[in-house]
Amino acid sequence: MNANKELLEALNQIEKEKDISKEILLEAIENSLLAACKNQYGKADNITVQINRETGAFNVYAEKEIVEEVEDDVLQITLAEAKLKFPRKKLAVGDIIKIEVTPKNFGRIAAQKAKQVVVQKIREEERKSLYNTYFTKERDIVTGIVQRYQGNNICINLGKADAILTENEQIKGEYFRPTERVKLYVIKVEDTTRGPRITVSRTHPELVKRLFEAEVTEVKDGTVEIKSISREAGARTKMAVYSNDPNVDPVGACVGVNGARVNAIVDELRGEKIDIINWSEDPATLIENALSPAKVVSVDVNPEEKSARVIVPDYQLSLAIGREGQNARLAARLTGYKIDIKSESQAGTYYEEQWSENSYNDQYNDEYDEYEGEYEGEYEGEYDEYDQYDGEYDGEYEGEYAEEYEGQYEEQWNDDYEEK
Repeated sequence: MNANKELLEALNQIEKEKDISKEILLEAIENSLLAACKNQYGKADNITVQINRETGAFNVYAEKEIVEEVEDDVLQITLAEAKLKFPRKKLAVGDIIKIEVTPKNFGRIAAQKAKQVVVQKIREEERKSLYNTYFTKERDIVTGIVQRYQGNNICINLGKADAILTENEQIKGEYFRPTERVKLYVIKVEDTTRGPRITVSRTHPELVKRLFEAEVTEVKDGTVEIKSISREAGARTKMAVYSNDPNVDPVGACVGVNGARVNAIVDELRGEKIDIINWSEDPATLIENALSPAKVVSVDVNPEEKSARVIVPDYQLSLAIGREGQNARLAARLTGYKIDIKSESQAGTYYEEQWSENSYNDQYNDEYDEYEGEYEGEYEGEYDEYDQYDGEYDGEYEGEYAEEYEGQYEEQWNDDYEEK
């Protein structure tokens, strides 16, 4: 009895320390005892193990069928033997009865088998519990402590499990000291035989979004919505925000008083610059905002091709493009449009060339129409002259030959008539 109580106390302690359900452990023990009984009796199809959840006492039962003649003593029992075990029950051939077969001593092999099964179950449940804990944090931020460098990768402790920050997910030039705290974005959690494999990142654009959700109350409760975000980790991030409340300025809410909110995130990202702009459903306005801090003269948008031509003042061209094209790239990713940026002088030259080309085409078309009119007039005159000649010949034929032949035929007819 004392041993059973110690077992329950041990299970309660494991449940607290390992975060493994006591009921799951009791089921694992029952299965281990069942396996031990199978080794002892040769079969376990008719064996059941029950553990009292309050006292810790366990009992093993075997279900047997009452028959007239026993062929298998593991599965069958005679009516006479059954009445000896249960004298007060009314029994008949064909009934199924439960007989307690709890072994007094499992022996060293049976106990070792039970222990192995329980330990294995504890490990499986511990691994599953860890996986479920960190799986819920997938696509979210966690805080970890830098442990050590493994080649170019960094091993980071997240509390109950370790994560690996690979070289591809590190910000270029960023260095961490051991025991330093760092915030990370959980990309993926995989279940393996050695425990959960957690992949984290410092370069993912969603890291910035989650940091704003943690820092800005209006973003967390949904008043301010982050519509789009583009990032070049370690250098600059552009973020478009929209307010569902007309009384709340989305950019001001994210920046904070004297830039307190955005500066806290900049410090976490080791000085990465963050541009926050107003979101707009109008592509032209959105593109103009996305190219800030550069000023824009005009935006010509082609929604079908998802492209835009932007004209900026000459002195703003380099600012609009950015260092190595960074500002233009981030604006294109933020808006989803292919952006062609030209200065006013470049745009003027381009439109002059287009105008010259169009003028040449117009002149060519006018000349073609003029020549076409001349040829048509010439041919029409020739055809009119032909009609004139045709009329003259017809008239001449009718005047000369028609009258002559007509008079001749009349005289000949009259002479013939008089002779007759």
